[in-house]
Amino acid sequence: MPTNFTVVPVKDNTRKAKEGDEEDDVDDNNVLKEEEGDTTGDGVPKENSPFINNTDNDKGNSYDGTNMALFEEEMDSNPMVSSLLNKLANYTNLTQGAQEHEEADDDEGPKKKAVKSPQMGTFMGVYLPCLQNILGVILFLRLTWIVGTAGILESLAIVGLCCSCTMLTAISMSAIATNGVVPAGGSYYMISRSLGPEFGGAVGLCFYLGTTFAGSMYILGTIEILLTYIVPKIAIFVAERKEDEVDALLNNMRVYGTGCLALMSLVVFVGVKYVNKLALVFLACVILSILAIYAGVIKTIFEPPDFPVCLLGNRTLQNHNFDKCSKFEVIGNLTVTTKLWQLFCDGPDLNATCNEYFVNNNVTEVQGIPGLTSGVISENMWSEYGPLGMLVENKKLPSVAGGDPARDIYLPYVMNDITSFFTLLVGIYFPSVTGIMAGSNRSGDLRDAQKSIPIGTILAIATTSIIYVTCVVLFGGCIEGILLRDKFGDSVKGNLVIGTLSWPSPWVIVIGSFFSCCGAGLQSLTGAPRLLQAIARDGIVPFLQVFGHGKANGEPTWALLLTAGICEIGILIASLDAVAPILSMFFLMCYLFVNLACAVQTLLRTPNWRPRFKYYHWALSFLGMSLCLALMFISSWYYAIVAIAIAGCIYKYIEYRGAEKEWGDGIRGLSLNAARYALIRLEEAPPHTKNWRPQLLVLLNLDSDQVVKHPRLLSFTTQLKAGKGLTIVGNVLEGTYLTKEAEAKSAEQNIKAAMSAERTKGFCHVVVSSNLRDGFSHLIQSAGLGGMKHNSVLMAWPGNWKQSNDPQSWKNFIETIRETTAAHQALLVAKNVDSFPTNQDRLGEGTIDVWWVVHDGGMLMLLPFLLRQHKVWRKCKMRIFTVAQMDDNSIQMKKDLQMFLYHLRLDAEVEVVEMHDNDISAFTYEKTLMMEQRSQMLKQMQLSRTEREREAQLIHDRNTASHATINDKAETGPERVHMTWTKDKLFTERNRNREGNANVAVRDLFNMKPEWESLNQSNVRRMHTAIKLNEVVVNKSQGAHLVLLNMPGPPRNRGGDENYMEFLEVLLEGLNRVLLVRGGGREVITIYS
Repeated sequence: MPTNFTVVPVKDNTRKAKEGDEEDDVDDNNVLKEEEGDTTGDGVPKENSPFINNTDNDKGNSYDGTNMALFEEEMDSNPMVSSLLNKLANYTNLTQGAQEHEEADDDEGPKKKAVKSPQMGTFMGVYLPCLQNILGVILFLRLTWIVGTAGILESLAIVGLCCSCTMLTAISMSAIATNGVVPAGGSYYMISRSLGPEFGGAVGLCFYLGTTFAGSMYILGTIEILLTYIVPKIAIFVAERKEDEVDALLNNMRVYGTGCLALMSLVVFVGVKYVNKLALVFLACVILSILAIYAGVIKTIFEPPDFPVCLLGNRTLQNHNFDKCSKFEVIGNLTVTTKLWQLFCDGPDLNATCNEYFVNNNVTEVQGIPGLTSGVISENMWSEYGPLGMLVENKKLPSVAGGDPARDIYLPYVMNDITSFFTLLVGIYFPSVTGIMAGSNRSGDLRDAQKSIPIGTILAIATTSIIYVTCVVLFGGCIEGILLRDKFGDSVKGNLVIGTLSWPSPWVIVIGSFFSCCGAGLQSLTGAPRLLQAIARDGIVPFLQVFGHGKANGEPTWALLLTAGICEIGILIASLDAVAPILSMFFLMCYLFVNLACAVQTLLRTPNWRPRFKYYHWALSFLGMSLCLALMFISSWYYAIVAIAIAGCIYKYIEYRGAEKEWGDGIRGLSLNAARYALIRLEEAPPHTKNWRPQLLVLLNLDSDQVVKHPRLLSFTTQLKAGKGLTIVGNVLEGTYLTKEAEAKSAEQNIKAAMSAERTKGFCHVVVSSNLRDGFSHLIQSAGLGGMKHNSVLMAWPGNWKQSNDPQSWKNFIETIRETTAAHQALLVAKNVDSFPTNQDRLGEGTIDVWWVVHDGGMLMLLPFLLRQHKVWRKCKMRIFTVAQMDDNSIQMKKDLQMFLYHLRLDAEVEVVEMHDNDISAFTYEKTLMMEQRSQMLKQMQLSRTEREREAQLIHDRNTASHATINDKAETGPERVHMTWTKDKLFTERNRNREGNANVAVRDLFNMKPEWESLNQSNVRRMHTAIKLNEVVVNKSQGAHLVLLNMPGPPRNRGGDENYMEFLEVLLEGLNRVLLVRGGGREVITIYS
């Protein structure tokens, strides 16, 4: 349904007509200025489009109108519609090719010449270039041999397969090419922008290699025509024996091919202008040659040309060295032997010893081209495949066996130079249908690329398909089968077989095909370096960036050198039949991904997929893709595997080392669709215990410079990732988003850099909140999406909570614990996290100790297992300690725990630690008293910070001295008691307890201080637990690499929060690396399979 736009003019009296005229002049030159300015340091053009807000060029244009004053503050970022439409109208898309020397010199004047807009239409811009690139060397040099070897029916199958493949690819390519403006760059641009930089780079390089090897093939075709049909006498290597002819030909191809490559490279280096000027001449040669073939076919109906073929028995003979096709000739009244006799006998005499087969069989002569009405078409219907060295025979003629078959290679028979089979012929023929990208490669020169590319390309493929099909039928209907299978025309005195059919002379085809191959070779050497330069300038393959540079006028000099080097590899192979399947692989790979790109975009139905070309369907694209893949393996399965491996290696290299590009590609869209589908599926039911894995929300702190405070927390996260779960790294900035937006982006970039340095794969989430407390709460509630939400929170222990002037730091910590518990999420708290190992460390023999005090879902069991999957912790052994009370049977507990671990498939040492019910020591009372006094003081005294600290220190010192006097009367000096339990006190208390419970009770009773009676007994009990448990843990696990311990929950009454922090300090005293674990309340590990 067409959309109607109504443009309403708005008058602005402040503008003058003169200013408007001046602005028009400026706008006319904007294109030139952008051409000059939009480059990086080395002259590399940047990707620029009017569809992207490009405010840099508009900064200087101030808006002074009155009608749109309401929007004037947003003019920098949101231009007016008229401005946008003006940019679109002036958007030109010139060829990203090289500027010539002469043009560069002309442009050095004070004023640049006006840039001409592209004016090429469908016929000149797409149809003829495609025609020239598709028709070429295979048609002239190999199609007759393919028809003779495969037969008309199988040849039609080959042509049908290959042409169907290119037609389906052209339909997909037309859809992509008409989905928006296609800059010059052709297939590489289309694939990379549709499938992403990884696929784009891989396929772009495959297309580059295909184009380069195509250059080799055209040069080899040029030299083959030159040495075989035009001037055979210039051959450097001449075979003295018949069996050496193939090697001599290959060596000549290598020498002359290298020289031809050097000459063509020089022509391309000097200037593309000459190549482009000659392109029309080369195209005229191709068209004239094809017209000569059709004219010759028509002439055979009335008057077939005279090209006799000499046969001995039913075997075809090479007639280079004899004139008459007979054994004898009568001169006067004498019967004398001919030159043919001397080739098979050891002398010219009639009584000479001759080859047995020569003696037993007669020499006959048949017409090589009997004509269209001769009925030879029925004989050429079926295939004649054979091994290397098989003789070319006419099965209709009689033949008497004789002679040694092993000696046949030394006699002048026409024979197969390679082993022929159907799949080989597919690989050799396929290059003759490539070249369909020629139109899209010139998209920058087209007046209307979106209209011209589909019409021109599809018409060119249809035209060439008709030419190939008719040629297959006409060759089979006009030419004798033995001549068709004679690849080099040895049976017709070394004439080009297709040339014997042409009219008015064979030389029309020979000269035409020679210049056609020359032109195609030059086109390949011109196009391939530019393609490589485009890939290099995109920056997706770092090691290719040197090839993005060129001469001052943009000529890709380094890329041309590399192209010539790779081209030389094909020339050293020297055989046209061996090089053709190689470039078939690379072109098929490229076409495969063009079809894939179209299919993916169609199935995704992305809003941006709106091609003007409507005659496409995803099923056609998949059919084309399948056909390409099938043809790759039909042609040569080992070449196909090598080509796929090369593309795969390039893909992985770009993925891991290449520059990150965001081109809105289809693979990203496919990932979005797959992610959406998976997230919806995950929402359908909660995950089963067997699928449980730690999905981590890592709460990071940044310093004042926005640098991560504890990067080892990210290292630890990476080491835990054997669980293959989600990782979200979160941070909270205090303030409002409007004022902290820049800081938030900076923090996000710094966190991503730290994640990259620590190899932490996951997502970053920075939240700006009015206070840290709410920010962490928002993260815990809302981080993640759907079923991909975190189920565990990892954070660092607030190490300086006591020294902090702001009690909010530890209060936030405790509130975070409460919220994770309320959200049924596990909590991991790393103490002394800066001493945790980096990813480069390798811990030696040691242990990971698990203290399993309470069961809250099995998280304690799972974490050491995941850590030991990482190379940092791989050598560590796992030990599990559990605590037995007075009523427990510790022996049975150990057996049960070992059986439980066996069912869990975990290898660990098990130890049950017995904790006896001891009376509460005086140290515990003193510790609790000191803690409560400090807490009360901080709550009630409204003093300044300095006074508060001084008062706290006084109480601390007084209590320290008092406790030292009670505990150790024998010591001379007063001992300072720390806020937490020490090893000396531990042993003193243990020994004192062993003296007897009755004595201890009496002593404690008499030593009770009045202030102890007012203590909160709950706090006393908790302090007692912390001291006793710490004593046991330090005794057993002080040397462990890591200690995992159940984290006690915070008190329900928020008034005891500070006491809770003190309990945890006492519990963890004397341990180096500790991970406090608080389960989420659900099972995370199961004994079932």
